[in-house]
Amino acid sequence: MLLALSMELALKAWLVFDRDDSEIERTHDLDKLFHMLSMESRARLDAQFKRTVAPRHPSFLHVDHSIGNVLFQHKDAFVHWRYIHEPKSTMFERAVFEATLEMVISEFRTRYRVEPVTERAF
Repeated sequence: MLLALSMELALKAWLVFDRDDSEIERTHDLDKLFHMLSMESRARLDAQFKRTVAPRHPSFLHVDHSIGNVLFQHKDAFVHWRYIHEPKSTMFERAVFEATLEMVISEFRTRYRVEPVTERAF
């Protein structure tokens, strides 16, 4: 459940950078969030997914295995898994999802830079 929530937050952070505002639609749907990204961001994430994640986690269900496939398959994971007493129907491929999340976060880090702040002498 926390992996799905982490992916949701990572995609929403991408959206803030893409849209240059903080008003993001309230949804947990990972597929919907991914498709709200700019075309450039989707292409960038998909290309990186195909370079780094897909070779280690091949899919026999999709000829063109993409980040879109992974996010669509797990789009409602947070909603389905957040309450332990509810029946679970979501198939969750933890290894591929975790690798995809790590890739999204790693790519996000390339969108900004961190500048060290030096203390001024008073």
